[in-house]
Amino acid sequence: MCLAIPGKILVITEQLDDTFRKGKVSFGGITKEINLFMVPEAKVGDYVLVHVGVAINVVDEEEAKQTFNYLKQMGEVEELNE
Repeated sequence: MCLAIPGKILVITEQLDDTFRKGKVSFGGITKEINLFMVPEAKVGDYVLVHVGVAINVVDEEEAKQTFNYLKQMGEVEELNE
């Protein structure tokens, strides 16, 4: 099963052009550097779904929070804190 985790873009850290960018994304307080090339429309403050270090879709805040709550209920969030 593939799993995408919602996170909020805090800052764009690298930008070679409009497509090839990296940014710091917060996942409930845990921050990771994520490749943003698949979501060129994403900007600081947006929520994105991230799979294996790549943002694959921009989602609204409500959808991101709902997904994160589902992960908590399933016990998947604890794995992020290790």
